[in-house]
Amino acid sequence: MAKNLSVFIDESGDFGEFDPHSPFYIVSMVLHDQSEDISDYLSNFCHHISELGFSNHAIHTAPLIRKDVSEYENLSREERRKLFNSLFHLARRLPIRFLSVTVSKITSTDEIELTYRITKELKKTLTAKNNYFSDFDKIIVYYDNGQVQLTKIITAIFSVLFENVEMRKVRPVDYTLFQVADLICTVELAEAKSRSCGLSKSENDFYMGVQSFRKNIYKHIQKKLL
Repeated sequence: MAKNLSVFIDESGDFGEFDPHSPFYIVSMVLHDQSEDISDYLSNFCHHISELGFSNHAIHTAPLIRKDVSEYENLSREERRKLFNSLFHLARRLPIRFLSVTVSKITSTDEIELTYRITKELKKTLTAKNNYFSDFDKIIVYYDNGQVQLTKIITAIFSVLFENVEMRKVRPVDYTLFQVADLICTVELAEAKSRSCGLSKSENDFYMGVQSFRKNIYKHIQKKLL
């Protein structure tokens, strides 16, 4: 039987000019060996968030923390944390691994420079784990094509580095593992900001401080790092 790997990719940041509120560009990749059955995990997760009033909903963790979209704006911190924790605890339990790259935009003077640095870091990260990827017969990459620049980067890198690669466009609501990739991007961003410019007011309030964030969230997510 063929051994297939799913790779769900999400990003945090954009290819625009440096903004103090968005100082990093992060790409996170959730890796799932398709021979590992996760259907029960996903079913329980969907049932739980439905009980919270979010049936058939894709959790977007950054807007959830900032409370800056209509579906989250009237929720209390406790209600938003319940939704966040549903996805967080799912990520902890799932038989998945992840890889992530973080690029500071402070030294990236333009889109070309940022594209070069993201490409370089992604290639280096994937190449370092070649033994893991080479164990699979097919690699299926899922991305929502949210940013044209990143779509081109990941298509080029995976096609060059690996054989039998298939690219698929996804809707976040259809794939919970894509939402997990979104969560990891958000967590990696918070860690990067906590070590440089500091968390925003909304992040600090949501995570209840840097120490709480690292102890209760970040260290658990890092256990899934490949």
